[in-house]
Amino acid sequence: MAVLPLDIDRIYMEPVVEEYVRGREILARFPQAERIPVASHWRIPELREGDPGDYLATKRQALVLGVKKGLTFRPNGRSADFIAPSSSNGCAMACAYCYVARRKGHANPISVFVNIEAILAATARHATRQGSKTVPNQVDPSSWVYDLGENGDLSVDAAISGNVRDLVALFRTLPGAKGSFATKWVNPDLLGYDPAGRTRIRMSLMPPALAKLLDVRTSPVAERIAAIPELHRAGYELHLNFSPVVLREGWEAEWSLLFEELDDVLPAAVKDQLAAEIIMLTHNSDLHEINLAWHPKAEDLLWRPDIQEEKVSESGGANLRYRAGWKGRWLQRFKDLLASRMPYCRVRYAF
Repeated sequence: MAVLPLDIDRIYMEPVVEEYVRGREILARFPQAERIPVASHWRIPELREGDPGDYLATKRQALVLGVKKGLTFRPNGRSADFIAPSSSNGCAMACAYCYVARRKGHANPISVFVNIEAILAATARHATRQGSKTVPNQVDPSSWVYDLGENGDLSVDAAISGNVRDLVALFRTLPGAKGSFATKWVNPDLLGYDPAGRTRIRMSLMPPALAKLLDVRTSPVAERIAAIPELHRAGYELHLNFSPVVLREGWEAEWSLLFEELDDVLPAAVKDQLAAEIIMLTHNSDLHEINLAWHPKAEDLLWRPDIQEEKVSESGGANLRYRAGWKGRWLQRFKDLLASRMPYCRVRYAF
C-alpha cells in the first residue's frame, strides 16, 4: 500500500458500519484509532464547528465512516456526462481554494462510504440504461463518462479501502461507459488495477511555485507529471486538469514553463490521446474567512477584489470570479499559450 498522508487517531462511524465487509476491513487497518459513534456521517458538530486553526490536524488525524444514502446520478456535461454517487466525501489534502470545506463548514476530512456494493450496482444499472452513446460530445466521442470523485481525491481513497479498485474493475465490464476522477496525489497502487482503458484520470496541475503555496499536502507537481506516463502504460486514459488558473503578475511565464516541462516528459503515446480542462479560479467569502484562520498567505493570491467580482452560482451561492469582461480575455490568452507550447493537447472544456 502507498504511504498515506494520514495519521488516523480517531474514527467517527455510523453504528451500521461494522455490518459491512468494507467497514470491517477499514476498521482493521486502523486498530489503534478511537472509535466514536455518530448518528450521521454528515452531521458531526466537533468537525463542523472545529477551530479553523486546527484545519490540518483534522485532515491528518480524523476519518469518517458511513453509508451513502442517496444513490442518484446528476447530469454534468463538463468533466463528465454524469456525476455518479460518490464512494467518499472530503479529502486528506488541504487545497486552499477547495469548495468542499466551506460546504461542511470546516476541514472536512475523508468520509468513506462502506456500502460500495450498492454504489457499484446502481452505477452498473444506470450505465446499462443509457445504451450506446450515438452523439459524440466534448466529454467523450463514444462512451458515457461518470465522475467518480466529485468531492474528494480517489488516489488517496485507494490507500484507505478497496472502493476505488472495485470501481475501476466495474468499468472494465461496462463497454459503453468510463469512470473518471481528478487527482493531485500519486498512488503507485493504482498501477495494478488493470483499468483496460475504461477509467480516465485527470491529473490536476499548476505551476510548482503556486502549488507549493496552494496545493497543501498534495504530491509535488514534478511527481504528478512523472506519474502520467506510468499510469498510461498501466491502462488508464490520461487527461490534464489545469485547475484552478490563479492569475497573478507573471502568470503567463510560469504556465509556459509548466507546458514546456510537460512537452519534454510526456511520450508520444500520451500526447496522442491528450486532452485538458481549463478552469479559472472561483473563490468565496466564507472560504476566505476559513483560510485567514489557517493559511492567510494563500489569500494574497486567491482574494483579489481588484480583479474579481461577485457572481451567484448555479446552486445559489455568492462566489467571487474574475471580472467578466477580462476573464474571457485571460482565458483566451491561456488557451493560446497552451496551443503554442502543446498544440497536440485538445482543450476539452474551459471555464
